[in-house]
Amino acid sequence: MTSSSDTTPIQASLRHLPLSRSAGLQYILRLADNALILGQRNAEWCGHGPVLEEDIALANVSLDLIGQARLLYSRAGELEGELTGRLRHEDDYAYWRDEREFRNWTLLELPHTGPLAGTAASDRDYAVTIVRNFLYSALMVELWSALQASSDAGLAAIAAKSLKEASYHLHHAGGWVVRLGDGTEESHRRTQRALDHLMPYMNECFATDAVEQEATAQGVGVIAAQCRPAWTATVEETLAEATLTMPAATAFVSTGKSGLHSEHMSYLLAEMQGLARAHPGAHW
Repeated sequence: MTSSSDTTPIQASLRHLPLSRSAGLQYILRLADNALILGQRNAEWCGHGPVLEEDIALANVSLDLIGQARLLYSRAGELEGELTGRLRHEDDYAYWRDEREFRNWTLLELPHTGPLAGTAASDRDYAVTIVRNFLYSALMVELWSALQASSDAGLAAIAAKSLKEASYHLHHAGGWVVRLGDGTEESHRRTQRALDHLMPYMNECFATDAVEQEATAQGVGVIAAQCRPAWTATVEETLAEATLTMPAATAFVSTGKSGLHSEHMSYLLAEMQGLARAHPGAHW
C-alpha cells in the first residue's frame, strides 16, 4: 500500500473536459472497478471455501481479478496524468475514492447470500458465487477478446493477458454450474434460485451509454451489447447441460456504472479501504 498522491474525486477532475477527451479513461476505470470489486467479493471465501481445492481456486481467481484491476488502474493513471496533469497511483483509485466514484456493475458488489440477503455477513451460498462468476466470465471472455484490437495499446495488452485468465475463470465456474445444476435436488434448487436472482443484473452490463459509445467510436472500447449473442449462446449451452432454466427477460436495469450502487457497496468498501484510511500516508 502507498499513500494517496491526489484525493481529488476523479469525476470532479474530469468534469471540465469534454467526453470526447475523457471517454477512454472513464471506460478503462469501469473495467478496473469491475475487476477490483468482484475480486474483493470472491476473496471473502478465502479460508471459508466449501472444500480446500475451491478455497484455493477462488483465491487464485481473486488474485487474477485484482491483478487485472492493478494494470487497468495504472493505465488509467497514465491517461489521467496526460489529461489533467494529476498523477494517481493504482492505490489512489482503489482506496481513496468514495462509493459514488466507483463505476462497477451492480452485479459484482452483491453479497454471496442471494435474494433474501440481510447483510454480507449472512450465510453465504456458494451457488450465488459460482453463477455470478460464470455470467461475468462468459461476458469478459468476449469483451477481452474484442479489446485486443483496442486503439489504446496499453488496454489491448491488458486484454490479451486478461483473456487467458477469464477463459480459465469461465471453465472453472461453468463446470461448477453443471455440477450443481445437475447434482442433487437441493443443489439444483439453489443454483436455479441464484440464476433467477442474478440474471436481471446482467441488463446493466449490456446497457449502452454515452461513455461506452464515445470510447467505442474512438476505437478504445467495445459496445458490450454487441457481445450479447455470443454470451447468450455460451450461457444457454451450459444451462442446458446443467438442466437449469434460463430466466425470463426483465426490464430491470441497475445503475452501478453510473455511480448509484446497492446498499451493499458501502460495506464492501469499508472492509476494503479501512486499513488504508486508518493510516493515511503510510506505505510498506
